[in-house]
Amino acid sequence: MTAENEFALRKFVAPEFIFGIDARKLAGRYAKNYGARRVLVVTDPGVTAAGWTADVLASLGEAGVDQVVYAAVTGNPKADEVTAGAGLYRQENCNAIVAVGGGSPIDCAKGIGIVSANRGDILAFEGVDRVDLPLPPLICVPTTAGSSADVSQFAIITDPLRRVKIAIVSKMVVPDVALIDPVATTSMPPELTAFTGIDALCHAIEAYVSTAHAPITDLHALQAIELITANLLPAQADPHNISVRGRMMLASLEAGLAFSNASLGATHAMAHSLGGFLDSPHGECNALLLSHVIAFNFPAAADRYRRIGRIMGLEDTAMGGAEAQSALSARISSFCAAAGVTHTLGELGVSRDDIPVLAEKALRDPCMVTNPRQPTLQDIVTIYEQAL
Repeated sequence: MTAENEFALRKFVAPEFIFGIDARKLAGRYAKNYGARRVLVVTDPGVTAAGWTADVLASLGEAGVDQVVYAAVTGNPKADEVTAGAGLYRQENCNAIVAVGGGSPIDCAKGIGIVSANRGDILAFEGVDRVDLPLPPLICVPTTAGSSADVSQFAIITDPLRRVKIAIVSKMVVPDVALIDPVATTSMPPELTAFTGIDALCHAIEAYVSTAHAPITDLHALQAIELITANLLPAQADPHNISVRGRMMLASLEAGLAFSNASLGATHAMAHSLGGFLDSPHGECNALLLSHVIAFNFPAAADRYRRIGRIMGLEDTAMGGAEAQSALSARISSFCAAAGVTHTLGELGVSRDDIPVLAEKALRDPCMVTNPRQPTLQDIVTIYEQAL
């Protein structure tokens, strides 16, 4: 890499974040600091059942901040859920938003903030830098270690009519503060731990090979890969081990800081299309595609993929390019399998006839722009077919 490329101008955007045990209990203090008089708390039934929503509501109450709960958020937040939440926000005369949960409640909260400030349908903001007005104060309390929605410039919303996930990319959707508490991840079951952890791994890998990577994003991406490789399986085996959970939460944070500023690639573009089509967990979609995308991309970023392989335990110094690519793809696949993610696209219900439509949608996704190797429509079709 030349100095001109390595030190080209880059911007790095991140929210204020508090990381550590019991960070969730600071929600009230921050809401009060932002002048909140009545907040919309966006969450979901699972997070509520685990008790994390109640902790945040108690913190808000202790600070004298009124709250209204909106918990009608599904696993992949839909446009109509954003519309309903924005309606409740206006109806209840709220002036701030607190999101408690994984990527779904946080992305829904971002969507509610977009619509509340800018009006219009959330789907109209699809793409890059299309949000004109800043959101109301947004406080995020993540309860999964993977989506990194609490620190990112991305909001992912499902359009159920087109059966596709749209990406809204704007610094306007970066939260004001993220209260990142590893304790809040201890209720995740092994399957959710796997899906979210592999999502974070994919964030880090795609950010590191992105055409928009930079030295600062590289640092975060590589650290995240190392942490996930060492701690995902132990987190599944010992879910209440706060040390392991804390390292996974740190990995999610670092992967988020990397991809939010370097963007992503073909795996996410294809997973957005697939997840909207199937309404399947995002991390699972990434897991089924990642090794196949690496095989396609490897020639365009071989040195970077080799470094990823070494962090994941491969000794590749004596390998040729094709052998190193095969070894890394196999390492990714075996890691996902060890975490319990073993399905194929066919087993999830995708047929060969579905692939052309999936590929067309993936090709138009903003994440495809920074993929290290620009695919044709036929290339994407082939990758999907390999994952069947």
